[in-house]
Amino acid sequence: MLRRELPLQATAGRVIRLSEGRIAPGQDGDLLQPMQPWTPTMQPICYWDDEPVALSLEAMPDEGWLDGRGWLATLPESRFSLLSTVLQVGAWLRDHRFCGRCGAPAKRLDAEFAMHCHGCGHRNYPRISPCIITLVTHGDALLLARSPRFPPRRYSTLAGFIEPGESAEEAVRREVFEEVGLQVGRLRYFRSQAWPFPHSLMLGFFAEAASRRIRIDGVEIADAAWYSPRHLPSLPPLYSISRALIQTHLAEVAAR
Repeated sequence: MLRRELPLQATAGRVIRLSEGRIAPGQDGDLLQPMQPWTPTMQPICYWDDEPVALSLEAMPDEGWLDGRGWLATLPESRFSLLSTVLQVGAWLRDHRFCGRCGAPAKRLDAEFAMHCHGCGHRNYPRISPCIITLVTHGDALLLARSPRFPPRRYSTLAGFIEPGESAEEAVRREVFEEVGLQVGRLRYFRSQAWPFPHSLMLGFFAEAASRRIRIDGVEIADAAWYSPRHLPSLPPLYSISRALIQTHLAEVAAR
């Protein structure tokens, strides 16, 4: 189990090796390398099952290192929080070595996840980008859509970033209308999921459509259609909140 406390006094422990979004396999195909001394360049991350864990950012991944989605497809769900933390902190450390305000080199602080600029005093923390992800329904039917980036024949729920000054509920209504031309009525919050590609926090909702007349935008959405619970396309992977939204709706329909 993950304990979100920085092991600041530890000089040795478990290590996760990360490079360019890819992680080296450790013991028995897990994320974690064996207990070992830590170097000053390693970033303390957390405790896992009461063992201190540090992140080692490395120059180049070796053959056989898996990206985040590859690990998600093989790890148990209990490892998701550890994987998400490592990927998001790693992306932050890689992208914020210099101050975004004055351009001077930034120094990592020990007591928290923070990069500090001694030139202008600016302090930078890991970025988290809130997004909404929404399953639109009309009765038992569910609306699923395809992004041009999806694997062939895969359909999923609608998603988008929350814009400045916008609430999550406003973002749901705007994104659904922009992507498929639908007005939605009642919204129901589901749950959230960290999505480290590279730093999203997905807020899941169910939304009831006022009609089934859709109009796809043709840019972010390549195709969209209403599906019966009995006839579904290829769905998103099991580890995603999108799949959890779909499975929850199917279970509710079956229980009625």
